[in-house]
Amino acid sequence: MAAVGAAAAAWPFIDQMNPSAAALALSTVEVDLAPVAAGQQIVVKWRGHPLFIRHRTPAEIDSAKKVDVATLPDPLARNANKPDSASAADEDRVIKPEWLVLIGVCTHLGCTPTGFEGDYGGWLCHCHGSQYDTSGRIRKGPAPENLAVPPYAFLTDTRVKVG
Repeated sequence: MAAVGAAAAAWPFIDQMNPSAAALALSTVEVDLAPVAAGQQIVVKWRGHPLFIRHRTPAEIDSAKKVDVATLPDPLARNANKPDSASAADEDRVIKPEWLVLIGVCTHLGCTPTGFEGDYGGWLCHCHGSQYDTSGRIRKGPAPENLAVPPYAFLTDTRVKVG
C-alpha cells in the first residue's frame, strides 16, 4: 500500500517534466507542397530555424547525382531519415529526388544562406563565402559540414511533415 501511495504522490512531479502542448506543437510542421513549382524554393520556420524546401528540376537532380562524393569536403550524409547512411550521395540526402528538405543554417557560424546563388546553384552564405550545391553539400568555403537534413516524411504526394 505504501508503494502505491508513494507512486501516486510522485506521479504529478514526474508528469510535469513532460513537454508542454506549446512545445510539442512547435516540434513538427506540416507543409503543403502543391503550390511550389519545379525550380522554386520555400522557406518555413521550424524549431526557430529556417527550413529550406526546394522543388528541384531534373537538371538540378542530375547535377547533384553526378558529384563524386570522395571530392567533397564533408562526405557524410547528415540525414536524420537515414542514420545508417555514411555517404553524402544525393540519393542518401532525399526521400523523393525532386524534393530537397534542409535545415537552412550555415554550418560555419549559423548564418542563413541564400538560395540559387554561388558557383554550384545551391546556397551561398554571404558572411564568409560558404557555398552549398543543389543537394545542400558544402563545396567551397569555411563551413565544415553539409546542411543538415531534418527528420521528415511525406504524408501525401503534396504534403510533408517535418519533425
